[in-house]
Amino acid sequence: MWTKIVPVTALLTAVTFTVVPDATAHATPNTPVGGEALGSHGLVRPAGVDAPPKTKATSYVIADLDTGDVLAAKDPHGRYLPASTQKMLTAVTLLPKLDKNRKVRPSANACNQEGTAVGLTPKMTYKVDDLFRALMMSSGNDAAMALAETNGGVAKTMRDMNAEAHRLQAYDTVAKTPSGLDQPGQSSSAYDLALIARAGLANPDFRRYVSTKTAKFPAPKNYYEISNHNKLLWRYQGTIGVKNGWTSKAQGSFVGAATRGGHTVLVAIMRHEGYFWEEVAKLLDWGFAVRGKAQPVGRLVDPLPDTPPQAQRAPQAAAPTGQATPAARPSLLDASASRQNGSTYTIGAIVIGGGLLFGLVWLGYGIRRRRRL
Repeated sequence: MWTKIVPVTALLTAVTFTVVPDATAHATPNTPVGGEALGSHGLVRPAGVDAPPKTKATSYVIADLDTGDVLAAKDPHGRYLPASTQKMLTAVTLLPKLDKNRKVRPSANACNQEGTAVGLTPKMTYKVDDLFRALMMSSGNDAAMALAETNGGVAKTMRDMNAEAHRLQAYDTVAKTPSGLDQPGQSSSAYDLALIARAGLANPDFRRYVSTKTAKFPAPKNYYEISNHNKLLWRYQGTIGVKNGWTSKAQGSFVGAATRGGHTVLVAIMRHEGYFWEEVAKLLDWGFAVRGKAQPVGRLVDPLPDTPPQAQRAPQAAAPTGQATPAARPSLLDASASRQNGSTYTIGAIVIGGGLLFGLVWLGYGIRRRRRL
């Protein structure tokens, strides 16, 4: 009877050692996202046109935002610290989750965040809309923390942000903070920043925040004015956003997008050692000059499709290989639990049946013994 228990114990042991998910890890595809050429660490450029202008940025991507064509790139999947460009992912993740008219009283922890701040105080309440404006215009680390706390806390927000990065196929991105303040293991890439910015600019509220030059922000006594940190809004014709960042470890990072003649070009740079505004403007000029005239070197991929829970549970047709498709294949934990439950029921039936049989035998033996006495 005990031999039936051994497979269940072995199964539980196998599950324990096999399923150890990392909340911040993403499955990395075998080929570079966006195309084989984007796996290069050097400059990737189309033939038949002038090379892009030189820049001190270690990594960059120039893309046609409308078509998704990557026009040129340098080390596009190189992983670097994102600094405050990570706030784009914070906004893309939380905008659909938080009511922008909700009133929030920030915690002392949120108000005391290091680095750039908009000046939140725990003595006031703010609309979520104000916090997003502070996040994307003034790069407020205090606003980033207040939004994360409103979403249920930093841990939950990090899970949500990393899940959103995975949905966007931004596999180089690992978020550790809502603000982009440096943390070990945190990373992104110029390619991922382009993906995230593209998703953000598709949201009207996101687009409104990153394109606003100045705005009134609530204060204990009336309000004060805040300005957008993106200098291209004042300097480059057609600029519509999006976000800059800097820390001493990350150095300069920036994503900028502009629209001219009905077309939008985006430039994402990472790890720039100094003043980059004029260089980005020249990269944008080059993008507008070559779009539609040169063979793209890659593409910005679309987000993964959302699969309704009902579709995941519905029967699926067999894949050509005879195996279940990813949507239909149960997780290791679910499959193991199913097998474990089946074995448990079998063992339970054996144990109960054996117990009843033993009781009947013992009862008969007792009756015969009393008759003899």
